[in-house]
Amino acid sequence: MSDQATSLAAEQGWRNTSKQPSLPEVYGSLRVPKKGSWIKKFLAFAGPGYLVAVGYMDPGNWATDLAGGSRFGYTLLSVILFSNLMAMLLQALAGKLGIVTGRDLAQACRDHYSKPVVIGLWVLCELAIAACDLAEVIGSAIALKLLFGIPLIYGVIITALDVLVVLLLQNRGFRFIEALVITLIGTIGVCFFIDIILAKPEIGGVLKGFIPRPEIVTNPEMLYISIGILGATVMPHNLYLHSSIVQTRQIEQTELGKRQAIKYATWDSSIALFFAMFINAAILIIASATFHQAGYTEVAEIEDAFHLLAPLLGTTAASVLFGVALLASGQNSTLTGTLAGQIVMEGFLNIRLAPWLRRLITRLIAIVPAVIVTAVSGEKGTAELLILSQVVLSLQLSFAVIPLVKFTSDKNKMGEFANSRLMKNSAWTVAVIIAVLNAYLLFQTFTEWIH
Repeated sequence: MSDQATSLAAEQGWRNTSKQPSLPEVYGSLRVPKKGSWIKKFLAFAGPGYLVAVGYMDPGNWATDLAGGSRFGYTLLSVILFSNLMAMLLQALAGKLGIVTGRDLAQACRDHYSKPVVIGLWVLCELAIAACDLAEVIGSAIALKLLFGIPLIYGVIITALDVLVVLLLQNRGFRFIEALVITLIGTIGVCFFIDIILAKPEIGGVLKGFIPRPEIVTNPEMLYISIGILGATVMPHNLYLHSSIVQTRQIEQTELGKRQAIKYATWDSSIALFFAMFINAAILIIASATFHQAGYTEVAEIEDAFHLLAPLLGTTAASVLFGVALLASGQNSTLTGTLAGQIVMEGFLNIRLAPWLRRLITRLIAIVPAVIVTAVSGEKGTAELLILSQVVLSLQLSFAVIPLVKFTSDKNKMGEFANSRLMKNSAWTVAVIIAVLNAYLLFQTFTEWIH
């Protein structure tokens, strides 16, 4: 089949065939070399995966990983491993959807579903973004307090000013955003690498922790934290984000050009998510080796972890590195949150707002509950809010995952790029696992409320 015929066949699978560029200000703005080594081509595609990976190591992850490590030792490392494997699969599908169809996931939903369904999916996705942004706000504010002594409630308000940084970066081009994100990820990685060396974890226990155990499902407390880790790892808005930002590359609109783009985009996101897995595992390993081993099994708050690291490891450097990594994590997440919010609103509703206005709206949605909780419950309420935000994210997952798997498995929409039988079965298995775990969580939560 010719490239033109393939493209025409794919377009016939959509209810609405009129397409608009996703993130039009940066769409196709980065050139990909047609000649040269595979390394040169891969480097041209490298970048979007790291923006996606940021969401897998945001402050919400810290709360769930700290709680899991301090309470259950290394046991939940297997949850982090399998969550990241699922994330790699789903992000690869998101990248493929964007490259092949020229639509991000939000636009694809708008072009496939009826208007009421589209509105419902948009509301659910906005809730997920608000929950994620809430974790970023609280995490950044906690880091500002720990490092500089700024009261938490003021730190929450200060985080609203990051909209200015985002605007400045967007005006300088997409590569500047990618470069800053990769630099901050490197900072986080170095900080945790040093902290792991200081914590001296038991290698045998760590390796055993990557093997799944039945009690993860049968123990309600362990399951709650596990689903929080899942929600913090496989993030719904990242699927929308990835399907859009892969389109910043200027690729050849041919079968060969698209296959090459899919290959390099998949490498990019998989390598980036491997680093995210290292950072998530590092947090849990440090919590287990430091707190669980010392009998501090209820450490779930980031502040408690910060203050306990120095005396337990015998050096203040451990706490400082922890705080620096937290601040880098929170600031990194705000950059990708801006883009995800813009993509979701424009894709679902076809409403284009100025990025600064969209970010300000998202920030206010996150800051208001954070200020209220901090003022009413005090700083002790922030840990519960962080973990709850990740469970909320997990509950939204199916509403992004199912359309993604459905679209990428449809030959009418994807042509010869549709998922193979193995890929389709794997993707639907992941979708079912996510849906079943979330249903079980809702059942457990409802049962606890009754009693």
